[in-house]
Amino acid sequence: MTAEKSLRICEKGHTYYKSTDCRSCPTCDKENKPSSGFLSKLSSPARNALVHEGIDTLQKLSQYTEKDILKIHGIGPATLPSMRSSLEEEGLSFK
Repeated sequence: MTAEKSLRICEKGHTYYKSTDCRSCPTCDKENKPSSGFLSKLSSPARNALVHEGIDTLQKLSQYTEKDILKIHGIGPATLPSMRSSLEEEGLSFK
């Protein structure tokens, strides 16, 4: 059974369909994707989740355990290798 999708319009006027209560606009997500840095390597849900939590630098990310990060809605286990790699490149690691 698939959930019914409803038409949404974001603040910028983009129209899109969603079957969940997630308010992120796919067009805005693409426009706001960083071109560099560790956030640019993550999916939109993961990136939005971290930014929402105030985690926008590797230094801030290194203050959390992997277990803490996985508790954040929008972050899944598949995201951890990319984060670990980015941290290691800067000589950092999860707490």
